[in-house]
Amino acid sequence: MRLATDGISTPAEGLPLAILRELRPKQWLKNGLIFFGLVYALQLANLPLVLNALLAFASFCLVSSAAYVVNDLRDIDLDRKHPTKRWRPLASGALPVRLAAPLATFLLVAGLALAIPLGGMFIAIIVTYLLLTTAYSLWWKHVVLVDIFCVSSGFVLRAVAGAVAVDVPISPWLYVCTILGSLLIALGKRRAELLEAQVSGELHRPALEDYTVGFLDNLIVVAATASVMAYSLYTFSAENVPRNQSMMITIPVVLYGVFRYLFLVQVHRQGGSPDELLLRDRSLAASVVLFLVLSAGILYLSPR
Repeated sequence: MRLATDGISTPAEGLPLAILRELRPKQWLKNGLIFFGLVYALQLANLPLVLNALLAFASFCLVSSAAYVVNDLRDIDLDRKHPTKRWRPLASGALPVRLAAPLATFLLVAGLALAIPLGGMFIAIIVTYLLLTTAYSLWWKHVVLVDIFCVSSGFVLRAVAGAVAVDVPISPWLYVCTILGSLLIALGKRRAELLEAQVSGELHRPALEDYTVGFLDNLIVVAATASVMAYSLYTFSAENVPRNQSMMITIPVVLYGVFRYLFLVQVHRQGGSPDELLLRDRSLAASVVLFLVLSAGILYLSPR
């Protein structure tokens, strides 16, 4: 163990590992939404489009990591008071503050450079994402309800960016299901943060003062119900699904995944970090993998 400059005891680690942790690679899971447009447009066998999707994924990973660095730099004092965020590289001192700005700049430039071959529309989405995350970090994460919609918008922009990168139409079903599902995740995250703040006796995010667990639970029920209904309608109403309605087979898997997430959020009081929740909980991860395999198999193997 070593003692950071702010008096917080942190595990000894080298600078490369600190930089890697600051990039938050676990959160790159969110960027997997970029591939949905490719998969659901039935273009997985189109190698040039697959390469475009991979390029878009890499671009979003770099740009989103740049946003995380900027956010951590701005919130460094608040993070040092947080029971878990104080272990982040900048807050703990593992990553020197003087390196934060150069690191964010490098990531941003590299991400935008990768975006150039994908065209002006994709670059516009990347810029919109950056403006959104900046506004969120500076103002909107302190505004009740607006903070949740900002988090949700980040997911939607990823899905839209994936469709733009491979030049396929943006399905209204992709948009609706993504925004409802991401709202559910954002609400679960806020609920976990509120419970954590109540235990510690300190609200680390001003917007939490305006939330109650009961209010968030009501919104979670609305978002979960709407998400399942929207996806269920997609399975037999969308233009690209098999006419034999075999896509409806995936509905129970989606239901289980939603129920499992609600169980973890409301019974086990988890959900503060959705990416870690997915990686830790085998049942939730298995439902996601099964859903992806079933969906791809039905879409690509069923007769039209």
